[in-house]
Amino acid sequence: MDSQVELAEQFDRSRSHLRAVAFRMLGSADEADDAVQEVWLRASRVDSSAVGNVAGWLTTIVGRVCLDMLRSRRRRREELTELSDLDEVVAHEDATGPEDEMALADAVGLALLVVLDTLGPAERVAFVLHDLFAVPFDEIAEILERSPAAAKKLASRARHRVHGAAAAPAVELARQREVVEAFLAAARAGDLSALLAVLAPDVVRRADRVALRGGAETEVRGARRVAEETVTNAGRARFARPILVNGALGVAVAPRGRLQLVLEVAIDGGRVAAINVIGEPTRLRQVQLAVVDIPSPAGSTSPSGHRAAPPASLGEPGLR
Repeated sequence: MDSQVELAEQFDRSRSHLRAVAFRMLGSADEADDAVQEVWLRASRVDSSAVGNVAGWLTTIVGRVCLDMLRSRRRRREELTELSDLDEVVAHEDATGPEDEMALADAVGLALLVVLDTLGPAERVAFVLHDLFAVPFDEIAEILERSPAAAKKLASRARHRVHGAAAAPAVELARQREVVEAFLAAARAGDLSALLAVLAPDVVRRADRVALRGGAETEVRGARRVAEETVTNAGRARFARPILVNGALGVAVAPRGRLQLVLEVAIDGGRVAAINVIGEPTRLRQVQLAVVDIPSPAGSTSPSGHRAAPPASLGEPGLR
């Protein structure tokens, strides 16, 4: 690079790519913006004239920045812990437009963000950079201050947790997902008739005390009672997406990609037969979560110059 002007031009061309990387790393649009700003501050302090691949260099810097932020977050343990917090988020999100953070999370894949949030900082950095953006392991190793072999092992371990292992065959899982999607669609719409159609007549809903509102019962039986309660909580359904829960199809409720509730769902005869709602933080940490599916990369070249292309479902228009 001949001057700060040229560096600024390269940075501006890479900004959307850097924000896309940071959003997958951090799961927060605001934090992604902060990370990108920090990348510029760090890059502008050094002589970049000898850098051959500026976009790739900036990507490694954003990886370091996000790693620091993830480690800091883990120390602070920033997470929603009260259902009243979730209700405040519901009220806020309902008043925002289509370009809000939830839209970005949807574009990336809310379930993916939830699972990524269960990874350790180093695992998350290794997986996102390699599997989603095809950054070579030798470059990831420099960011993590590990050997390439160690970086590869971190990504492999993260990949195993992200994909998980379904207990049911793919065909059965697809049928179950249709039922869960129908349930969630009816819940979001507050459609009592549609809910009654997808719930078994003798369905039972169980929940721990943390997951409940006010004086709600820990156990509710019967399709109508469960449907009416679901309509009451329709706002929360906006943040609900299918996810593998201990290998079986379930639901995660995760405002802004941060896990708040997990629903274990039992399906019988094409209807929801039982729902177990988990909200207690200790129990949530014990649940094994995985995405239901992740499309295979197409293999195009990323904006950083690395050989890769995140699947279409992982590329949000607002971040590119």
